[in-house]
Amino acid sequence: MDILKIENLSKVYGKGETAVKALDDVSFTVKKGEFVAIIGPSGSGKSTLLHLLGGVDQPSSGKVFVDHTDMYELNETKLAIFRRRQIGLIYQFYNLIPILTVEENITLPMLLDDHKVDKNQLDKIVGILRLQNRLKHLPNQLSGGQQQRVSIGRALISNPAIMLADEPTGNLDSKNSSEIIELLKMFNKTYNQTLIVITHDERIALQADRVISIEDGRIAKNEVIRP
Repeated sequence: MDILKIENLSKVYGKGETAVKALDDVSFTVKKGEFVAIIGPSGSGKSTLLHLLGGVDQPSSGKVFVDHTDMYELNETKLAIFRRRQIGLIYQFYNLIPILTVEENITLPMLLDDHKVDKNQLDKIVGILRLQNRLKHLPNQLSGGQQQRVSIGRALISNPAIMLADEPTGNLDSKNSSEIIELLKMFNKTYNQTLIVITHDERIALQADRVISIEDGRIAKNEVIRP
């Protein structure tokens, strides 16, 4: 079953002679539980694509369906709610709230929705991420690897349809990088969590089920690594 469907997606910045086409008529689908890596050189359009898939930027044209919902047909308020519930975002620089504890950062999407936190779900995620002894700590009391594990927990707490990771190891050393990728792969394989990773690291990309290469705003290759 396709959990994500992209149709003729384009993004143009500016107008007239100064217009820059960051994304040019991109189409592809992602199946539920698939691990897809998106690679490309700096300026290729891969980060623009991630922002459009994550609902944090508006396309110039085209459609993005997440679990059969056309995201950009939703009004601003409904899109914000949908994004919070159905899309888990993991950033290179963590984007944690500095005045909130680890537990508060992880459960933030649920609290913003005024939803009761499922303690069993929280305990399971915290246990897998090895953060049991850090729940009352603030982000500045954590290592980089621990902060990224908190951001993974935040992305997963609402059982999203898709998880998007933007260079998730770009700010980490090799040991922590390997641990973060193994955690993401574990959630993907064990819990059938659909995972899309933007990366410049071919070693990470080659661990995915499929690799999509972006060049000059277009799909240059769409290769299955593991059927």
